[in-house]
Amino acid sequence: VQLQAFGGGLVQAGGSLRLSCAASGLTFSMYSMGWFRQAPGKEREFVAAISGSANNQIYADSVKGRFTISRDNAKDIVYLQMNSLKPEDTATYYCAAALGRSTIVAIADQRSYHNWGQGTLVTVSS
Repeated sequence: VQLQAFGGGLVQAGGSLRLSCAASGLTFSMYSMGWFRQAPGKEREFVAAISGSANNQIYADSVKGRFTISRDNAKDIVYLQMNSLKPEDTATYYCAAALGRSTIVAIADQRSYHNWGQGTLVTVSS
């Protein structure tokens, strides 16, 4: 399984970015996909997740209403649309894949994910 995240960059506060994560080596629709982030000096935290069929989606409270996760099972890609970005959103963003997990509780838990991408840096300037 390979996951490649891209789309990060430098953006001003209030701006938008769309992250993408391309997956290969797996039956994509069988995996729930999650986005996590890690800011310098902080632990990695959950951002958003979506089940394989896209029936279940969940967001961290800190991004709810600003970020949207989606997936294209025909292209094996998961997206994270980030709007109204804040300086506190600055972090390296990682995508991850979880097989056999589809409930809201499970897909929000980092321990469900065994395949991780390399991360893409998002910097939001004030």
